[in-house]
Amino acid sequence: QVQLVESGGGLVQAGGSLRLSCAASGLPFSSYSMAWFRQAPGKEREFVARISGSGAKIHYGDSVKERFAISRDNAKNTVSLQMNSLKPEDTAVYNCAARSTFLSDSAVASDYVYWGQGTQVTVSS
Repeated sequence: QVQLVESGGGLVQAGGSLRLSCAASGLPFSSYSMAWFRQAPGKEREFVARISGSGAKIHYGDSVKERFAISRDNAKNTVSLQMNSLKPEDTAVYNCAARSTFLSDSAVASDYVYWGQGTQVTVSS
């Protein structure tokens, strides 16, 4: 069974920082590209960041460039999202997701097969 479990969400003031983690099990982790998506109530799911299986290729959504940093530790089967200079509009449930490296790069949520349960990030103004 494949499991992705996010952690690290919470309440933070605008301008603050938060680090999310996603622990993966049940899949050959380094053979999967990992991504973070987020969704606020009443809004569509938004691509945040992705990282290739080796960690060599990284891409960010326009709204988080130069503020967020995605990384992975294949020895620990984890992917992280360091979030700096947080804004109230970053408030959302954040999910990690996995996609086989056999497939093409994607920032589309429906292209990802495995998903975590999500962790809430709330940024106060």
